[in-house]
Amino acid sequence: MKRFKFILILLVILSCRYSYSQESELSILFVGNSLTYTNALPKLVEKATKKQGLNIQTEMIAKPDYALIDHWNDGIVQKLISGENFDLVIIQQGPSSQDFGKEILIEYGKKFKKLCKENSAELAYFMVWPSRQYYHTFDGVIENHREAAKINNALLFPVGEVWKKHFEATNNFDYYGPDQFHPSEKGSQAAAEIIAQELKKWNPN
Repeated sequence: MKRFKFILILLVILSCRYSYSQESELSILFVGNSLTYTNALPKLVEKATKKQGLNIQTEMIAKPDYALIDHWNDGIVQKLISGENFDLVIIQQGPSSQDFGKEILIEYGKKFKKLCKENSAELAYFMVWPSRQYYHTFDGVIENHREAAKINNALLFPVGEVWKKHFEATNNFDYYGPDQFHPSEKGSQAAAEIIAQELKKWNPN
């Protein structure tokens, strides 16, 4: 009888350890601007990943109209990443369809990649979208983000590309908010689900 109780207790302990390992958290830092903080996207990603079986914790540093160069020049993001507190850093700036935006995506993406590597973190790009006024630049947005991610050996969350497919398939632009640039709640939710799906591919455990 005592032996049976001992085995039972041992099984409970092992089960608890297994559950803990299954529920271990990923720590993610979002770096961006109003396209990230509108509708509290990181928190939406936390909820979406939970449905995917992942447990994540997010932090965000995002300011209006900021590009990667602005965050880098502020110096705050370097201090955050240097603490080795993050498994993944997700960077975002404006649509970046033009040459200057592309250069910043690549040049400062390289700086972020080096910093992440030094602090045991992975780097990812959050591909956004142009305003409806500049919808004709959408292909440039997609191409430039894909190229930057490839050059800097970073993950890519192709939100903008999925948005474009949605628009073309439905002729419904409800992912845009009232200003036809920032995301609606539905648009942010779609973005969160896309990011969650890609996170699950990256970390299937």
